[in-house]
Amino acid sequence: MKSEVVIDVQQEEISIALLENERLVEFQKEKREETFSVGNIYVAKVKKLMPGLNASFVNVGHTREAFLHYLDLGSQFNTHTKYLKQLRSDKKRISPFSKATYAPDTPKDGSIQNVLEKDQEVLVQIVKEPISTKGPRLSGELSFTGRLLILLPFGTKVSVSSKIESKSEKARLKQLVTSIRPKNVGIIIRTAAEGKRVAELDRELKVLMSRWEKTIENAHKATNMPKLVYEETDRIYGLLRDLFDTSFEHIHVNDKDTAEKIKDYITLIAPEKKKIVSYYSGTEPIFDHFDITRQIKSSFGRITSIKKGAYLVIEHTEALHVVDVNSGNRTQSNEGQEANALEVNLGAADELARQLRLRDMGGIIVVDFIDMNLPEDQQALYERMCSNMGNDRAKHNILPLSKFGLMQITRQRVRPAMDIDVEETCPTCFGKGKIKASILFTEQLEEKIDYIVKKMKIRNFTLYVHPYVYAYIKQGIVSIRRKWLLKFGFGVKVVPSQKLAFMQYEFYDRNKNFIDMKEEKETK
Repeated sequence: MKSEVVIDVQQEEISIALLENERLVEFQKEKREETFSVGNIYVAKVKKLMPGLNASFVNVGHTREAFLHYLDLGSQFNTHTKYLKQLRSDKKRISPFSKATYAPDTPKDGSIQNVLEKDQEVLVQIVKEPISTKGPRLSGELSFTGRLLILLPFGTKVSVSSKIESKSEKARLKQLVTSIRPKNVGIIIRTAAEGKRVAELDRELKVLMSRWEKTIENAHKATNMPKLVYEETDRIYGLLRDLFDTSFEHIHVNDKDTAEKIKDYITLIAPEKKKIVSYYSGTEPIFDHFDITRQIKSSFGRITSIKKGAYLVIEHTEALHVVDVNSGNRTQSNEGQEANALEVNLGAADELARQLRLRDMGGIIVVDFIDMNLPEDQQALYERMCSNMGNDRAKHNILPLSKFGLMQITRQRVRPAMDIDVEETCPTCFGKGKIKASILFTEQLEEKIDYIVKKMKIRNFTLYVHPYVYAYIKQGIVSIRRKWLLKFGFGVKVVPSQKLAFMQYEFYDRNKNFIDMKEEKETK
């Protein structure tokens, strides 16, 4: 299977697409100013105790207070609290972590009011981003994740991923990591560590320890609460850290600096694969070039086509996601209704597994498949769904079909589901229903170009338009595009972009900075 990553770096956001055999299977989009990411660690204050929920609300700077349940405190929460008090009490020197002593374990069946009190300072980590009306979810059990290892401050043991099946390999890894384990930390050995040498493990362990030591330093200096003391690595590096394996053939990036940073990161974790990182310098948008824009627009939305007329209807609610499988105008199979239902359901299972990864849907998913009477067909569908979900990194659980023909799936949710609106708002009327005469559109563009060249003194820039508009501008021997080049110079580039609506346009300077030339008053 051919796997490749395509990264689109823009001024305000970064989009990451994972392709398997040129088919989009995972998509992440992140605003650059986004701060409440999973993995961030804060020195925060307890705002309210909720004994009825056995939980507390903590202020981490979000508009809604974060939720910390007693069961998420972790067995070593008392030790973390004790060490934090030592750090905060002496402003001149940092209490050495290696000399810290353990406090009694937190009881498994205790009460929140026996462990926390209002306005208490706590060291907590975000484990779920804010979702809908809910604030972030927190944990008192801190962790620092690498590609091979996970470091747990004040942990007490070394454990190995259950996905490593060889008992001898598990024993080897556990022995190696135990020999290099620093004092007062626990370590989880990840699946990617299988077959690795002690030097590679030790190198990553030192990187993770340096992150924890920097967190300690920031917590010691923290003044105004809440305070971010550790920020999780960029989404790009986080994705590569969790996904990267030797099957990756290409990583394409449209930003030089980001490409170099990724190449340095790959060199660190897998030096033999550093050549797979390449800088994309084409004028065509990178997602258009790799046919990702079309796949995004066809894969998101309320209705998703499967094949031969069948489709999925996907609805999101506060409590769960609901998926309805429809055969549509599909032609009946010659083998009868039961065979037809099985074929549609199997195709739906293939697409649904992709949609769960693509949209990062989590929580409870209820799927209404087409009714089947034969138990062997129901079992075949269940096995197909389990097989399809095998490549999904998120923790999940799948139940067989119920007597109502419903399949229930739970999937780990740490951030809001990716739900992209594929319906386009008219860029020339902004939904009001009235636009300028379309025949004047190219004249309007020419006025914009004239302003940019003569008033703003920008000689080199790119104009992105819808592919149909681009074809119109380019048609003929003496095309509109050629006239613009002769009038304004050859620094004016016109490029088609599939993400734009029909009469939408965007200007970017030579450094790929957006030039805002669009105003709503144009429609008045």
